[in-house]
Amino acid sequence: MVKFHRTPDACFANVPDYPFDPRYHILKSGLRLHYVDEGPRDAIPVLMMHGEPSWSFLYRKMISPVVNAGYRVIAPDLIGFGKSDKPTSKSDFSYAQHVDWMLEWFEAMGLNQVLLACQDWGSLIGLRLVAAMPDKFAGVVLSNGGLPAGQEPPPAFVKWKTFAKFSPVFPIGKIIQKATTTDLADDVVAAYNAPYDTRASKAGSRIFPALVPLGDNVEVPAQREAWKVLEQFDKPFTCCFSDRDPITKGGFQIFQDQVPGAKHDLHRTLSGGHFIQEDDPEGFVNAILDTAKLAGV
Repeated sequence: MVKFHRTPDACFANVPDYPFDPRYHILKSGLRLHYVDEGPRDAIPVLMMHGEPSWSFLYRKMISPVVNAGYRVIAPDLIGFGKSDKPTSKSDFSYAQHVDWMLEWFEAMGLNQVLLACQDWGSLIGLRLVAAMPDKFAGVVLSNGGLPAGQEPPPAFVKWKTFAKFSPVFPIGKIIQKATTTDLADDVVAAYNAPYDTRASKAGSRIFPALVPLGDNVEVPAQREAWKVLEQFDKPFTCCFSDRDPITKGGFQIFQDQVPGAKHDLHRTLSGGHFIQEDDPEGFVNAILDTAKLAGV
């Protein structure tokens, strides 16, 4: 059994603009995974996957508009984040383990014709789900993320990785603020801090940058295998990267060049920083709805 921390519900009492009922799934490991599930159960599911060090709160401005458009929105918290359980040892985290946890949850949900909306680590894990089960997905909308497979990291990422490893403090709310162009209200910054009431609960947030398969990394072969699937993926694949993200700048090009489903004119540039869900949620929502229309769902 993995040793973990479960954030008390009281820590989330003052989270603003997040009126969604909590739902939970217990993984075989015993870890409890939290997710939002809004909209009709028989509607086409839109899977919104967050990255690091955020949680499903990041999508709060996007969930209701997509539900109001007639879709079912599912937004999980990755293990180690948000309302999900948080292993307290960095050694309990690996890229492959996270993919396995999310595959287990996804299969238990029984989802089909899914439209994936993803960013940051939400794309690293979400696109591996697509590669593992391409028949389950109707399309993909990708913002500020990717599926790296051994490339050299950009300087901005090297600085981030070093900070996550060595900084004596790791103020998650402030980190989110620095990676947006919007001035976040104090209660929003506090909401990003809410899941992490102990130092050990930040183990996942701390280790994730070191797990990105850039350079010589154990996950590079698995990434290359995933790319072989994406290079055959002919369902709509839309890129909507932001104009002011130094880490993922230009990252859309490889998808538009190599993914057959990306051969369309729906790609767009959104206005904002890395966490585009804070800076241009409407633009991200429009990309989702346009892609769904192209997919015929």
